[in-house]
Amino acid sequence: MSSFLLSANRAALRMRWGTSINPVSAKPFRWYTTEIERKPLFDKILIANRGEIACRIMRTAKKLGIKTVAVFSDADRNALHVKMADEAYNIGPAASAESYLKVDKIIDVARKCGVLAIHPGYGFLSENAGFADRLAKENITFIGPPGSAMTSMGSKSESKFIMQAAKVPVVPGYHGENQDDAFLKAEAAKIGYPVLIKAVKGGGGKGMRIVETPEDFDIMLESSRREAMKSFSDDKVLVEKYLVTPRHVEVQVFADTLGNAVYLFERDCSVQRRHQKILEEAPAPGLSEELRRELGEKAVAAAKAVNYVGAGTVEFIMDNTDQKFYFMEMNTRLQVEHPITEMITNTDLVQWQLEVAAGNRLPKLQHELKKDGWAFEARIYAENPNNNFLPDVGPLLHVQTPEASDSVRLETGFVQGDEISVHYDPMIAKLVVHGEDRTAALRVLRKALSEYEVVGLNTNIEFLKTLAAHPAFIAGEVETGFIKKYEADMFAPAPPLDPATVAQASLSMVLRDLEASKEAAVAAQDGSSPFTLNSGLRLNQVSEQKLAFKLEDQDVQVGVEFNKDGTYNVRVQTPNKTTVFSKVMAKLAGESSVIAEIENRMYKTSVVQEGDQVHVFAEEGKVTLDVPQPKFLTVGKEEKAGSLRTPMPCKISQVMCKPGDKVVKGQALVILEAMKMEHIIKSPVDGVVADVFFNVGEMVAENKSLIAFEEKEEEEEELKA
Repeated sequence: MSSFLLSANRAALRMRWGTSINPVSAKPFRWYTTEIERKPLFDKILIANRGEIACRIMRTAKKLGIKTVAVFSDADRNALHVKMADEAYNIGPAASAESYLKVDKIIDVARKCGVLAIHPGYGFLSENAGFADRLAKENITFIGPPGSAMTSMGSKSESKFIMQAAKVPVVPGYHGENQDDAFLKAEAAKIGYPVLIKAVKGGGGKGMRIVETPEDFDIMLESSRREAMKSFSDDKVLVEKYLVTPRHVEVQVFADTLGNAVYLFERDCSVQRRHQKILEEAPAPGLSEELRRELGEKAVAAAKAVNYVGAGTVEFIMDNTDQKFYFMEMNTRLQVEHPITEMITNTDLVQWQLEVAAGNRLPKLQHELKKDGWAFEARIYAENPNNNFLPDVGPLLHVQTPEASDSVRLETGFVQGDEISVHYDPMIAKLVVHGEDRTAALRVLRKALSEYEVVGLNTNIEFLKTLAAHPAFIAGEVETGFIKKYEADMFAPAPPLDPATVAQASLSMVLRDLEASKEAAVAAQDGSSPFTLNSGLRLNQVSEQKLAFKLEDQDVQVGVEFNKDGTYNVRVQTPNKTTVFSKVMAKLAGESSVIAEIENRMYKTSVVQEGDQVHVFAEEGKVTLDVPQPKFLTVGKEEKAGSLRTPMPCKISQVMCKPGDKVVKGQALVILEAMKMEHIIKSPVDGVVADVFFNVGEMVAENKSLIAFEEKEEEEEELKA
């Protein structure tokens, strides 16, 4: 046998040949094979990112024996990705423009620590063609596609023309170079309202605005451009027809340097708020195998049209009525939701990225890829769904997550004690689950969400639980307007307060108070009882302890009576009824749990006190009870009438009014910036501006007065004069 080694497309091809005897004819024959010699992976990589994606990449790198280098801003000095890395370097202030987007600083770190490859994660520099090209000049491998592919697909306008040439259907709209305001507005009129304004270099919903009427076009165009410039340093936009009942279906593609390209099936990302995904699934429900194959083949055609290399996602918008699909954009990076593809294909896409970047063949070709079951990803965000999903910031005072298993996976960059900052995206974690089919995967998701607890800031966990249990979602009837369509169900009034929930909260507070007190004496009980600790009559204590709570406008009075046998009688009084639980056995279990046997049922419940609030993670969901403050602490804190307040911590981006201005209801007054997104604050009334409290560029905390309006009586007197 002989062999010959040659190089092609960065991979080594080894040709082997020899002579054998045919067992049937007994005659000799000549044979040869071509084998691809696998190249070694990098010894060390730098991850030019933060948060959960940096941690996700590090886990795969560690599994493969690859050392990792983290970069971090001043705000991330104690972040989880810094702790996980083998080396870590500070690259500047909290603002991403001065740290995570600083190419020179990142390259300096790469040189200093001797890495030959950089993984960009997603966001930040992941789709920056200039960064990829710069790394190529520096002889550092960019673990992603070539800059040319990013340039082509990064422009929503250019990508549309490329797709048309590749016979991939596109959405009707204007994708040209003319950026004149009046011209774009005229094009919108030709397309027909509603239209969608999108940043040409956009992604993640940034720079995207739905325009319902011509009257809204100008302000939405200005807002889209401003946000696009801040996020992508490019304010070019395109205008497309907005489909009223669309679905967002995307296909994971992968290509290597040897000419191989595959699709790893599709994901449905239709359930969104503020044009950003919150719950994704793979595969997409309700599609025929023929349609799945067509989507995959079109996605591969899109990738090949730009000589793509690495991981990419081709996004399609699908009309829910006829299942016709149109190319929307290609994300030239690893997507946030890639884990659900991994779950149904039994792959590690970060490992695939490392293999391809090293010059190796794709680990699997198309005929080797099979779907296995169903997967969901729920994005856990620091945000307030009841306040238009506005982001929140603050400390993670208490975090309890579902236990990881073969069917439950948690991707996060935060742990208890960390803080969600105003400077970055508000995503806390991704909860990923798998089941043998959609029904099984949904069941796992609902259970996992019920085990997820966060205290310290607002999250969307309760909203996700409602969503995952909605009959239409269970039936697979998804569309991008799902939340708006079922708004009444999604934001239904909370169920009546369960007295047993209040009893558990009260017992937890009383027991913790007694545990902290040196005066408490533990009475000896039967050693076999699970309630021996923290039970019994306490000497020098009153026989009953009273507590008061408030749930919205409802006052709740509680009395906890100590019995000599170590049990408790708990009286819960609400405006509508009084409930008494007798002979309740209770004990503390860990830092935040209480175990209580109430009316023959055993409960184990997390109860966390945060300032003047008590958070109870009960069977019906998270219940937050307010602990009323003494009156002397609240005197003078009444909210000033006629003021407009900040809905979240933010920076003032633009002020569009001044004292003395007459404004009308719905008029844009202030534009705020938080979590890399713009938020337009409109006047709630017709009136006259009395005062503007902050200037452009100032950082403002939540619930601070932005603008005060003159009282109506004063305004009327002025008009009469």
